[in-house]
Amino acid sequence: MSWAIVFPGQGSESLGMLASLAAEEPVRATFAEASDILGYDLWALVQAGPEERLHATENTQPAMLAAGIALWRLWLRRGGGMPAAVTGHSLGEFTALVCAGALEFATAVDLVHFRGRVMQEAVPVGTGAMAAILGLDDARVAEACRAAAEGGGQAKGGVAAEGGVVEPVNFNAPGQVVIAGGRAAVERAVEAAKGLGAKRAIMLSVSVPSHSRLMQPAAERLGAKLDATTFTAPRTVYVSAVDAQPHADPADIRELLRRQVASPVRWQDTVRALIAREIHLIIECGPGKVLTGLNRRIERRPDLQYFALEDADSIEAALAASRSTASVQAAGRET
Repeated sequence: MSWAIVFPGQGSESLGMLASLAAEEPVRATFAEASDILGYDLWALVQAGPEERLHATENTQPAMLAAGIALWRLWLRRGGGMPAAVTGHSLGEFTALVCAGALEFATAVDLVHFRGRVMQEAVPVGTGAMAAILGLDDARVAEACRAAAEGGGQAKGGVAAEGGVVEPVNFNAPGQVVIAGGRAAVERAVEAAKGLGAKRAIMLSVSVPSHSRLMQPAAERLGAKLDATTFTAPRTVYVSAVDAQPHADPADIRELLRRQVASPVRWQDTVRALIAREIHLIIECGPGKVLTGLNRRIERRPDLQYFALEDADSIEAALAASRSTASVQAAGRET
């Protein structure tokens, strides 16, 4: 038995996040480091908004990175150890790599700020969209997307028009898939999904169609920056949510982060890959409990534990669980 830490991505941010921990030195210091790189007060934005500016992709990404690393540093300060494995959902993979020692925090802040900017520049504001489809299996969601894309027509040369691009992009949990693409196509897919029996189909408040093929220009621009960035081998197992496989070679990690921008997040497969490695405790390190809720839906067994680090009490509870897991693991080695 062992344990892992996972880091959330965009969508878990909120005004006032981590306010209850603001007196803790690692929290404010981490945001101050990021602010020096960004050229604006990131903590002030996170606490006071305006909300629409926080939700702009190029600001959300460094905010979520800083929040995850602030909590990770607090975890270490409280006596927490290094997990057996790390991973993250979308942007959270950058946070996981900082946690694993593969990427410097300052470098990651610059990278994700750039990532957010090129993602937004790839698709003009208002023309892309994402939606969550609840209560349909993966095949039915894909069917709804195909029907919606075909209804959008094609541009010259047989290439799908932006309004005709829609595809599954986040395989989050059984019965929960996020789709993305051109706004008109996503809206058609939402209606198609309802017609196929979806319990709910909800348009999301995001500014870019993340992980869809419309992000390919952003992936290429990010790839060029990644090629000039120093990575080292992770100090613990890093599992990528692009393919749900462990990776240690810096060149492989660069390529995965490039692909990730325009590739689906395979969160179900990633969580199951962690559990297959005899991980019985998964701790979410970041604002909110989005991943913890997903993880419980993916695998609910008596021998599995899920925690989310949000405040002092939840940190102490997760610390106790990790120490208990470590004790069981040590006892197993001695027998």
